[in-house]
Amino acid sequence: MAPHLTRGALGAAVTAFSLIASGPASAQSESTNQVAANTAWSVFTEDSPKECWTVSAPTETVNTRGGQVVAVRRGEILFMTFFRPGAGVRGQVAFTGGYPFADGSTVELVVGTDNFELYTENEWAWPASADDDAKIIAALKRGADAVLTARSSRGTQTKDTFSLIGYTAAMEEAEKRCQ
Repeated sequence: MAPHLTRGALGAAVTAFSLIASGPASAQSESTNQVAANTAWSVFTEDSPKECWTVSAPTETVNTRGGQVVAVRRGEILFMTFFRPGAGVRGQVAFTGGYPFADGSTVELVVGTDNFELYTENEWAWPASADDDAKIIAALKRGADAVLTARSSRGTQTKDTFSLIGYTAAMEEAEKRCQ
């Protein structure tokens, strides 16, 4: 599966969110592209190329190896939805677990009673198709939490829970800004 987003777009998204997550003073002095915050979700935009995205960090993270909870170092853990009108991307779901995923592994996404599979490449995971993106987005809009379970290249299983409070408002804002 070929990702819909460029590494540059993902890098910009991670950098922008990192500035916001590091604290208000840092975010205000270094980031100019956050345009909205809706509870657990923020909205960002870039102008060249035009892109808009929603992003959230997990509310809970559990790392296990061999059935035992372990402490591990991970990079940014982010769950996002992108819009890139110039590339025809209208609501693409993406997840980074903050580590390289195990080769050939998938990420399980559970929203309520709905289960989805994301395909991995290095530190990123995406649904297989735009149709899958649409199904996931519909579930996210009606859900309370999203739980993503994955396996690192070192064999650690990670389980990240994201609140969906504010997701619908953030999605609508990002979509409106990228029409």
